[in-house]
Amino acid sequence: MSLDTPGIARHRQAVAVLGATGSIGTSTLDVIARHPDRYRVHALTAHRSREALLAQCREHCPEVAVLDQEQDAVWLRSRLADEGLATDVRAGTAALVEVAEASDVDVVMAAIVGAAGLLPTLAAVRAGKRVLLANKEALVMSGALFMDTVTRYGATLLPIDSEHNAIYQCLPVEHRGGLSRHGVTQLLLTASGGPFRGWTPERLSTVTPDQACAHPNWSMGRKISVDSATLMNKGLELVEACWLFDARPDQVQVVVHPQSVIHSMAAYSDGSVIAQLGNPDMRTPIAYGLAWPERIEAGVEALDLFQVARLDFEAPDETAFPCLRLARQAMAAGGTAPAVLNAANEVAVGAFLCGRLGFIGIGELVARVCDALAVGRADDLESVLEADTLARRMATSLLGDD
Repeated sequence: MSLDTPGIARHRQAVAVLGATGSIGTSTLDVIARHPDRYRVHALTAHRSREALLAQCREHCPEVAVLDQEQDAVWLRSRLADEGLATDVRAGTAALVEVAEASDVDVVMAAIVGAAGLLPTLAAVRAGKRVLLANKEALVMSGALFMDTVTRYGATLLPIDSEHNAIYQCLPVEHRGGLSRHGVTQLLLTASGGPFRGWTPERLSTVTPDQACAHPNWSMGRKISVDSATLMNKGLELVEACWLFDARPDQVQVVVHPQSVIHSMAAYSDGSVIAQLGNPDMRTPIAYGLAWPERIEAGVEALDLFQVARLDFEAPDETAFPCLRLARQAMAAGGTAPAVLNAANEVAVGAFLCGRLGFIGIGELVARVCDALAVGRADDLESVLEADTLARRMATSLLGDD
């Protein structure tokens, strides 16, 4: 019997949005607001965006709100109290973990950017939640550990990156145990090419942070926009795809597709290629993750193929954009190599955004750190975090030498 049958109440799923004030978080709240009969907001978290989080608390009335710093939590707590709002305001990593694993929560949107999202995302997995994974770094840093934890605790993991969400939709329901067992020969991971597609290394040497953050198709935060511009974002997605879909690095092909209409594809042994298409709007994969296996309205316009008119494809330029190659090499090396790659990249991108490093220098710094640090085992969280710390220290030290 359908839950929509008159007289039968639908259970409203409680959602915790980790990274609520970022682009994925705000898009998630937009989808949730369209379905008040299905979802309610239990918790919202943010790093330092206390004004934005205040506005979200006013609109969505979460039971819990979390900020990174205690002084920001004190400010938010005072403002909400003045307005008579009863949201419980907390601070720090421990509070993030608490809301991610809270018994009241059904769904966790893991949208914290960077390594900071690893601990709360793992906590949600250990609590057996439905985890909507938009934090690729969690898998990049601790892929084997993360996927083993998903299996051990019976969590439901749904990828939210548009590319991985597309591949998820293109694969058989059961695709674990190696792609070839299910007739899949290759995953085709599409990339827009970013704002500098076709640029030479010489021209790239003049790129500014504002230019790098001006993505032609997607509205994203500054860090992920820079990653898209260097193609590191696609490299991290390649690593993520290997873990999500039990694929080898050689089974994942990056295809530059400037229109961002085909979000990714799966190629099969019979010659078929299945693609997922749609307008470039993150509300589509978010709605898919929230409602799976059902489909719900996401506020996204239907794709007009006559307006699109053409679809173009080309190979990525790994000479001008070496970060993609570095990521593939890290995945092939295994162990702590992807965690080192990710940590070095976060330091490099931060240095670029504050004017301490040129655009070309991002890939150069990452390569130096990856070459310098030996690959270790990544069997436990402590080893992963240690590799992350060592890579950050080395990257910071190398920046000081410039």
